[in-house]
Amino acid sequence: MAFGLPLDQLYGLISHYFFILARVAALLHVAPIFGEKAVSRRLRAGLALMIALLMGDSTPDAQIGLYSWTGLWVVAKQVVIGAAMGLTLQFIFAAVRLAGEIIGMQMGLSFATFFDPGSGNSPVISRFLNLLVTLLFLTFNGHLWLLSVLADTFQALPVNAAPLHAGGFLAVFSHAGLIFSQGLMLGLPIIALLLCINFTLGLLNRLTPQLSIFVVGFPLTLSVGMVALFLIAQTLAPFFERLMATGFDAISALVMAFL
Repeated sequence: MAFGLPLDQLYGLISHYFFILARVAALLHVAPIFGEKAVSRRLRAGLALMIALLMGDSTPDAQIGLYSWTGLWVVAKQVVIGAAMGLTLQFIFAAVRLAGEIIGMQMGLSFATFFDPGSGNSPVISRFLNLLVTLLFLTFNGHLWLLSVLADTFQALPVNAAPLHAGGFLAVFSHAGLIFSQGLMLGLPIIALLLCINFTLGLLNRLTPQLSIFVVGFPLTLSVGMVALFLIAQTLAPFFERLMATGFDAISALVMAFL
């Protein structure tokens, strides 16, 4: 049917779907799971194109030509919106990875690294927790919630040439605090437990210098850390569910800040 359209209407149709594709592709390139290097570029591009085609019918046409300075600005605006949304959701995964790095360092496993195709060498505890929360994200249908929020943004932030409010960029940096606050909250029980063990071992070293703390300390902290990690894994699902809700609330606040 598109081949039977006049040339000007065909250009308008291409521009309409290309603006939507720019926001969707930017989101999928930065968002968790979709943006992993393990996902091929062809698959990501095909998925972005399919989502853009599905959302195009319910999105109002901006009536802006793609081959113009205004069209170039609109494309850049869509890329910024999509990338900011994906980056905000990445913060909750970065918080879990931060907790894993701190726990691994306290356990003495900071030297044990695992090759991650997405981020290179990462600590084994951090990689383990990241795999768990990735499965939880898919179990809680986080990917579907993300696409639903993306569809809603075309109503709150329609495709137009209006400038973005500077408060949106400030909101991205303020939401980055989730990495430290939530990461420390997740790892604090194990960190406090291992800190008490290290403090006790330090006292024993002062009281009994003949006791080799390096021989006793490493297996003790490693064993206690593994047991504590097993116990805290049972609370990981409700914690990450609340963290997911916080992340999607942050995306909603980001969209409102761009208005």
